[in-house]
Amino acid sequence: MRILRLVLRRLSLSIPCLGIILAVLFFLLQLAPGDAVDALIGQMGTSDDTLSKLLRSYYGLDGSVVGQFTGYVGRLATLDLGLSIAYGKPVIDLILERLPVTVVLMVTSMAMAFTAGCVVGVIAARYVHRWPDTIISVLGMLVYSMPSFWFGLMAIVLFAVTLGWLPAGGISDLRAGHTGIAHLLDMAKHLVMPALTLGLIFFAVYLRVMRTAMVEVMTLDFMRTARAKGLQERAVLFRHALRNALLPMVTIAGLHASSMLGGAVVVESVFSLPGLGRLAQEAVVQRDLNMLLGITVMSSVLVIAVNLVIDIIYARLDPRIDVGA
Repeated sequence: MRILRLVLRRLSLSIPCLGIILAVLFFLLQLAPGDAVDALIGQMGTSDDTLSKLLRSYYGLDGSVVGQFTGYVGRLATLDLGLSIAYGKPVIDLILERLPVTVVLMVTSMAMAFTAGCVVGVIAARYVHRWPDTIISVLGMLVYSMPSFWFGLMAIVLFAVTLGWLPAGGISDLRAGHTGIAHLLDMAKHLVMPALTLGLIFFAVYLRVMRTAMVEVMTLDFMRTARAKGLQERAVLFRHALRNALLPMVTIAGLHASSMLGGAVVVESVFSLPGLGRLAQEAVVQRDLNMLLGITVMSSVLVIAVNLVIDIIYARLDPRIDVGA
């Protein structure tokens, strides 16, 4: 019942937020010069005004901006994201084709960055102000200052071109014709470099946050009480300190969901991954309004879902939190 109240409250706040995001993006995109019909006619190599008018009428781009927006919201209420002018297919079909790649990339990157950040942060806190802590802190600063796209390009040069250990791009090797477990292993091999590239900066953040949280928690009274009871240091560290130190980590993980979607645009372009990020880039180039709006709606829903899961985990980690607040 407690968790159900949390879910209902978060959803009631998320729907108006989604509407505001959609309205702001729609009217901002209207300020950009040209539209998808201009891009389509430009690709055809013609400047026929009659054809342009016919296409605008067919795609509903000849009405007022307010009329186009209300029409889009009405279709969205029936889960109709419209037709992609550039691809000539329903937007929802294109998004569902690309969504699994982006979700797998985000989940893999988040899991790797979060786990590695927690482990290394705990080690740094365990040896605070000693040489392991110094080395880890310098490593975190170097990783955080490294542009993700540069790391991705250097990884391709080293591991794909020079050593030949990993594929340079794509999500799987279509020529190999793998199926079953072999296909999953092939996908995992293709995801190693993109996931590392996307999760690199987040790893540095989690490392610093976990170290700071652990150092703070280990100075609290209940930690001294646990040691006074004769508990081993490992039990004190993992059973008592780690659970409390995870609270800020979980909060930051929720905030990073939207940042990862933004970073996916760059990573998917560098590694030629057929995901939402690359689809959004193509939609911008082709000025495909319906596609951009559809990706925004889906991305917002993903971010809302991730933050809802984070809130539930947070409430489970600390029962003192009032989920109705």
